[in-house]
This record gives sequence, C-alpha cells and structure tokens, in this order.
Amino acid sequence: MNSEILEYNDHLTGNERDICHELATTIYAHFNESTSRIWHGHPVWFLNENPVAGYSKVKAGIKLIFWSGQSFAEPGLTASGKFKAAEIVYTSIDQINKGDLMRWLDKSKSIQWDYKNIVKRKGVLERLK
Repeated sequence: MNSEILEYNDHLTGNERDICHELATTIYAHFNESTSRIWHGHPVWFLNENPVAGYSKVKAGIKLIFWSGQSFAEPGLTASGKFKAAEIVYTSIDQINKGDLMRWLDKSKSIQWDYKNIVKRKGVLERLK
C-alpha cells in the first residue's frame, strides 16, 4: 500500500481512521492495476492516469468519491461538483455496504470520463477562439 496513503490514514482518529483503512484496503484489493497517491491533499486511485476513486476527511465524515460516479446510475451516491463525480459520506465503518462498494468499484473500472485530457482539450479549445 502507498506509504503516503497509510500516513494520511494514520493521522486520523477513531472512526475516521477505521473507515479510511477499510476503504483503502478494499480499493487496493480491487484496483491491483491502479496507481495511487495523495492528490490535492487526499488519497486517489488512478487507472491509466485517470482519477477514478478517492476519499477525504470532511466536516461531515469521510467522503468517498468516484470521479465518474454520476454515470453509474446507482442509488446511494449523490452528485458532487460540476463534472460527473458522485460521492457518499461515512461517519461509521458499519455504514460501508461491501456489496455497494464492490459494485461501484467495478463500475469505476468500466465507466470513466476522460479527466486526464480535460485540461488538454480545454487548452486546444481556447487556442481555437
């Protein structure tokens, strides 16, 4: 497991640390072909340089986010941000439904918006103006 992510998790306390360790262990097991790192201050997993899943500590608890999650058409995830991300917030490890989590992880492998090229495309569009 990525040492930066372990350090991120270990700096948390109680339920938050337990939730993050559970999420990290499950995501690592599911994304054996992925890369991971601390990105914009929190753990994120990438497939082909494309961010697919990550989590962060927020005021309400631990937010698990899927960058293409709005396209999953799954109950339990809510829209997040201005692109296609969706999230769920956990306050207790007991709230993590393994069946839901595994299904969302499966979908994040097959349903991916091309986030890694959004900035490149935006630059091309701006040069065309």
